[in-house]
Formats: sequence, C-alpha cells, structure tokens
Amino acid sequence: MITHSMTTKLVVPRTTAIVGALLLALVSACSKSSSPESSVSFGSDTTTKARAFSLTAQQRAKIHLDTLRVMSYRPDVDATGTVVFNGNRSTQILSPVSGPVVRILADVGMNVTAGQPLAFVSSPDFASAVADYRKSEATYRNAKRVADRDSALFANDALARADLEQAQTDLASAGADVEAAVQNMRALGVEQSQIDAVRQDKAVSIEAVVRAPITGTIVAKLISNGQLLQAGSTPAFTIADLSSMWVMASVYADQLSAVSVGESADLYIAGTARPITGTVDYIASLADSGTNAVSVRILAPNDRRLLRNDMFAKVQIHSAAAHQGILIPASALQRDDENLPFVFIVSGPNAYVRRRIDLGGRVGNNYEVTSGLAAGDVVVTDGSLFLEFAESQ
Repeated sequence: MITHSMTTKLVVPRTTAIVGALLLALVSACSKSSSPESSVSFGSDTTTKARAFSLTAQQRAKIHLDTLRVMSYRPDVDATGTVVFNGNRSTQILSPVSGPVVRILADVGMNVTAGQPLAFVSSPDFASAVADYRKSEATYRNAKRVADRDSALFANDALARADLEQAQTDLASAGADVEAAVQNMRALGVEQSQIDAVRQDKAVSIEAVVRAPITGTIVAKLISNGQLLQAGSTPAFTIADLSSMWVMASVYADQLSAVSVGESADLYIAGTARPITGTVDYIASLADSGTNAVSVRILAPNDRRLLRNDMFAKVQIHSAAAHQGILIPASALQRDDENLPFVFIVSGPNAYVRRRIDLGGRVGNNYEVTSGLAAGDVVVTDGSLFLEFAESQ
C-alpha cells in the first residue's frame, strides 16, 4: 500500500549508548558544581515539578536558542507512489473476432503504429460477415432492378405511384443493409483490400486482423499461435506510449491543502542521481476509507525510459501557494517513546520545558508546525539531544 513518508524512531546503536554514557558522566560532573546561576530546570506542560542540575559555561554555550515568528513559506509534501502506464496513452487490445490465432506478427518490446496488423485470426465471424455482405449486395441489385423497371412503367402511366414509392423504399433499405455489412467487416478488422475483393465477388482468405489502435510499444503479448479467441473478451496485447508515465501518490488529508493541480513534483527512484520532475495533473475526489489518504496523480516525462510500470518512487510535491505559519529547524525536533514529536522551549531563566507539537510538511531543512508553538516561543535548536538525555537522568 502506498504510504506517506514520515520520520521513524531510530533504534539506539552501541555507539550511541557509549555517547550516552559519556553524557551521563558529563551530567554527573555538572551536578558537582554549586554555582546557582548555572542551575537548569526541566519540566513539562503537564507538571509543575522540576528537577535541577548544574551546567558549565562551556556547556551552556553549546545550547542554541531561536525565537519563533510567523513566516511566509511554500511547503513540500513528501509521499510515496507507484509508477503506472499513462492511462491516456495506453490500452489493452481485445480480439474483435472469435476463432483460433493463425499468425502473430508482434512481440513484446516492438514499436508499432496505429492501424498496424498485430495478429491474424481464422474467424467464422468474418466468414459470416462476408456472407451477410454478399446476401445484402444481391438483394440490393434485385431491388435496384425492380426500382428501375417501376420507374419506367410509372413514366408511361403503367404503374401506380404507391407501387413506385414502395420499390424506391425497398431499394433504399437494401442499400443501407449493404453499407451495414461493409461496416461490420471493418469492425472485425478486415482490410480494405479484402473488402474490395468481396465487393468484386472474388475469393478471399477468411482471416480477420487484430490491429494496433494507437501508436506505442507492445508491453504485453497475451496470446499464442493456435489459441482460441473470444470476440470482445480475450485480451491479445497491451500497448503503451512510454514517452510519459503516471505516478500515483497518496497524500494524507492534513497536507492536502498544500497540493494543487499544476504544481511541480520531484520523483526519486532507485538508481538515479537526479530527480525526475513531473506535474500534478489530477487529485482524486475520494479518500481511501482505510488510510484517509487521497490519490494524487503526477504526469512525468519518460524520455530516458527510467520509469517502469509498478516501480516504487519517492515523491516530493512543491506547493506553489504561499503559506503563513511557524517553522522549526530539523535539529530542534525530538521524538518520545511513542514516536510523537516534541521540542524544548525556554520557560524561564535557565529553565526548559518539553512541548508536544504537531507537524505539517517539510520546508527545506525546517518543519512546519501546525499546533503546539506560537510566535514568541524560544526553542532550543541545537543541544536538544543533550537536554533530553539530561532530563532522563
């Protein structure tokens, strides 16, 4: 299932444990200092209880602060997606006739043009269509003979007008049947040369043709010689124009407001050094009932044939609309045991409080904060990892 990318909680490796031990020793050393101005308090939004220990001036210098303010920015929406054929330039070909496959002219990977023959089918449907044409043509010739005779009789006052009109109606009906029979043969994939031969009452090979309806590349061959095909239900080939592809990404509802049709999107796939830039061309009207995610379609050029059907891609959609809000550096962000994001903010002189926050999209090296912080809050941007470790001791 396509999922929205998010930061995950890291498993602490052995080297991090060693660093933790060093930090613990550092905290212990700090606690021996009795300088009152170096006392640091920790608390949380849900408790007034605080615990203090001492820092040296050098340690305090490594803790950097930033005062938050409302900023104008254009967020990036990160998602994951799956590459699929461009549905407007690909199609599955169904056999137009029933019967066994006689010859196959196309294979996977072949470039074909619209109307090009791909396979021949020995078809009783074609034989029936030829018979229908010949019957309708015979009926038309007889109707025309009668109409011409009645017209001459009427001109000599030897025939009633009603009889003449009936003969003319029969002729028009026979002519319509002939045209319908021709169109029926064309619908079965019969070549024009064969239709002309039938009209000339010549012998023809009773083979129908499976043709390419569009120009593109054969990406799937689904039939074999001798296979019995059913008209309108047996898939024979799949053709796709590979010059462009779709990437179907899932965007969650809380970030959907930052996505619009026409915005650019960078696509990252394995094995490529640079992203492929596409354009958002469709946003679904329905959300997935299980994940509450909305499907966003990205049209991407595929001149170098790097995008392949069913390939996984990371997607970054660049919002074109300016947003107003709070941003925090990525270095300020920490996550608790439940993988929920938080930061340390200054709550007083040498006092820090843990603040639970909600995140939006990523903007460069910053994160959008949707709730939990306000303009004027002073956030620890560097040194928050040390404070988190010190808080836990």
